[in-house]
Amino acid sequence: MARKLKTYQTSLGFFDLAIAAPSMKAALEAWGADSNLFHQGAAKESDDPDVIAAAMEKPGVVLRRAVGSDGPFGEHAKLPTDLGGTRPTKAARKSKGPGAKRPSSRPVDKAAEQKAALAFEKEQSRRELERAKEEAARRKEHERRQQAVDKAQAALDKAEQEHAKQAAAIQADIETLEKKSQTEQARWDKEKARLEAALRRARG
Repeated sequence: MARKLKTYQTSLGFFDLAIAAPSMKAALEAWGADSNLFHQGAAKESDDPDVIAAAMEKPGVVLRRAVGSDGPFGEHAKLPTDLGGTRPTKAARKSKGPGAKRPSSRPVDKAAEQKAALAFEKEQSRRELERAKEEAARRKEHERRQQAVDKAQAALDKAEQEHAKQAAAIQADIETLEKKSQTEQARWDKEKARLEAALRRARG
């Protein structure tokens, strides 16, 4: 059975955020928060009927508006134009006399609540599918990169083995030539000594 939705609000960066969700945990996940904003006092359950109505129209969708403004929430919001601020704070605006907004006293529409809860589950499933697709794409890219790394490493290993083989063959040739050189030098030393002895005898 679909769980009853509540509307939660917070402010992140340049935007106020609102969402209709079944729990604070679900709201934090949808906002992408990495800490519990509710425990920190940075998020709350909304009692503003306009915010609740907007969120219930699109359950599970993160709605935005420029931070500090009192405009309507929507899926896409422009950045705030007045960040330097002489405008009254939210608290000041809320405390303005008898005209301040009060929580809605409209009767609870069970059918609308059920519809909103089902819509939230549908949106949550869409988000989870999107995350799964992104994760699959990341895995595929990682595998592609790993294959390229493995291929390059294999080529390097093969080249190193070929180099080692060639270097060993050259070293063997050097040692053979060195041995031949030593043999030739010994033969020449002996032949030279014999010829020099013959020359001395001829000179008498």
